[in-house]
Amino acid sequence: MTEYVVGLRHGKRSEVLTIEAEDALIAALKAKHNHPEALISYVRKSNRRGDRRNPHRNYAQRPMSANGP
Repeated sequence: MTEYVVGLRHGKRSEVLTIEAEDALIAALKAKHNHPEALISYVRKSNRRGDRRNPHRNYAQRPMSANGP
C-alpha cells in the first residue's frame, strides 16, 4: 500500500492527514468517511523526504499573533 496526503477544510480551518491506501480515490474516501463534514482540497502521494523537510504545521502548534494566523 502507498501513503497519500489528504488536505481537508473544516470551515475556515485546514487539516492534513496521511492515509495508507491502494490509490488516491480510496484515500480520499477514507478521509471523507472519518470527516464527513469536511471538504477535500487535494490528495497526493506522500513524499517522505519533502514532507520531513517541510512538515505540515497544525493550527494548535502555530503561535497566535495580534494580527491573526
